[in-house]
Amino acid sequence: MTNEQYKTRWDNRYRETDFAYGKTPNLFFKEWLDRLEKGSLLMPADGEGRNGVYAAATGWQVTSTDLSPEGKIKALQLAGELNTNLTYIVGDLETIKFEPASFDAIGLIYAHFLPEKKSILHRQLDTYLKPGGIIIFEAFSKNHNANAEVGGPTEIAWLFSEEEIKQDFPDYEILLLKEEVVGLEEGKYHNGEGTVIRFVGRKKAV
Repeated sequence: MTNEQYKTRWDNRYRETDFAYGKTPNLFFKEWLDRLEKGSLLMPADGEGRNGVYAAATGWQVTSTDLSPEGKIKALQLAGELNTNLTYIVGDLETIKFEPASFDAIGLIYAHFLPEKKSILHRQLDTYLKPGGIIIFEAFSKNHNANAEVGGPTEIAWLFSEEEIKQDFPDYEILLLKEEVVGLEEGKYHNGEGTVIRFVGRKKAV
């Protein structure tokens, strides 16, 4: 799949009237974000903005990115509903550049990048996080069985393992890293039991 094909897929999904994954944040993301001191947050692949907008509404300075301009439209709509604002950049994450060590936290919530790019992008994102900064990650595991209700990629190369996370984020204190079967109730496309990898890591000072 090319970037353009991937973008088209998400444009079509986000063009629907309803919010694909609902308007409320992912519960794991919310649980961990609420424990942190507020600061600057990067939300790659933020789609329709349910997570980034929640963070902004609770006092974070949020920068969201996504391939889909349709996602941005919905995210800004949601931000307006909650009387908050965030920076939202549309484009390929590989070409979107930020200053090194410029964010206090990064949220990666179902950020299933193209298989050949995911490790490259994880390492790129690492450079944007301050020492002591936190990554909050939840995505489908290689043991996930995708279906129309619960969603998720059907090809294993798009999915994650604990070992892969350790390799992509080697210089982190692991606060949590485990595979779990969770019940998802997130909009139209995440409903039912899914097998996920959950990771929370604190970047070590070099």
